Amino acid sequence: MKKRNGISINIILLGIVSLLNDLSSEMITPILPLFIASLGGTGIIIGLIAGIRNSITSLLKVFSGYISDKTGKRKQLVFSGYFLSSMFKFLLALSQTWHHILIFIGLERIGKGLRDAPRDTIIAQSMPNQKGRAFGFHRAMDTTGAILGSIFSFILFWFFGLTFKTIILISAAFAFTSLIPLFFVKEKKQPIKTIAFGTTLFNLPKKLKLFFVVVGLFSLANFSYMFFILKAQTLFNNKQAIGITLLLYILYNIFYASFSIPFGKLSDKIGRKKVLLIGYSLFVITTIGFALFNSLAVYVLLFALYGIVKSIVVANERAFVSDLSDEKHQGTSLGAYHTIKGLLTLPASIIAGILWTILPQAPFFYGALISMFTVIFFVTTSKLYD
Repeated sequence: MKKRNGISINIILLGIVSLLNDLSSEMITPILPLFIASLGGTGIIIGLIAGIRNSITSLLKVFSGYISDKTGKRKQLVFSGYFLSSMFKFLLALSQTWHHILIFIGLERIGKGLRDAPRDTIIAQSMPNQKGRAFGFHRAMDTTGAILGSIFSFILFWFFGLTFKTIILISAAFAFTSLIPLFFVKEKKQPIKTIAFGTTLFNLPKKLKLFFVVVGLFSLANFSYMFFILKAQTLFNNKQAIGITLLLYILYNIFYASFSIPFGKLSDKIGRKKVLLIGYSLFVITTIGFALFNSLAVYVLLFALYGIVKSIVVANERAFVSDLSDEKHQGTSLGAYHTIKGLLTLPASIIAGILWTILPQAPFFYGALISMFTVIFFVTTSKLYD
């Protein structure tokens, strides 16, 4: 694979795709819980939509990963996924009630379900000896788009006074532009394989299955970002409740983008387990902080810390899954990983929504407790990965 400054051209192109697509998505992301609330959605409804946003298409991820392994045509699935997401972002702007948001968000996630596993497989195979750096670079590009998207969303709302629906329409236009770099991505030519779906899943390495338990536990703790935004919003009134919350979300993404490559490189050097343990442990501290404190100064620190947690966990979980699977079944392995995370995000966010209606601090105590169990389990089983 051709490289530029030590990074595969494929990964640079996929990074640009993700930057533009995430710019689009993150124009919507920070205003989505506020949009839902403006259309009558309660805390439980926000939790339901947040969970569905990540879960309704989760089964697609393992199937798309398997299909990409079987056919070798990963790029087609990636393109189809991004195209579908772009279409349903446009339709999301037409929502009149929270019920419409529920439907269109679910349909938009079909695209994500199709693209994630085959795209991550292309990344892993483009730099097989530096997966941490590869995924770290991709996450950094993705999150740079998130920073730009959040900034655009803030400017359009604060300075131009645009409505949520208009901002979402503009975001859809950016989503369609993200399709262009995909035409130049190259994938390895692979013959069609006769691999059975059930047999492939059953025969995944035991170490990988064990790590899926860790991923599942942490996913139960890692409820939707929407509750972090809602918690910060309780400090402010009127226009400030949206504007300052958007700025905090931008800060979160800046730290997410800034630390993704360094922690990816670090995991290449000292091992994924050590780096992931740091990330899981920091999440315990972050959620406890959100539960106990309620001031702008502390939220600045906590949103920065939340971004660091994401920069550690997201890229290095994917890199570790790639390490633990063989190349022949990497698409299926990464698909299974995404499916597990997505499916467990639904109960995690619904639980958080129910707890939020009881006490706003309760979801964060819940997240701290479950993530603490994750750390303990990962530490006690860590030798089994050697």
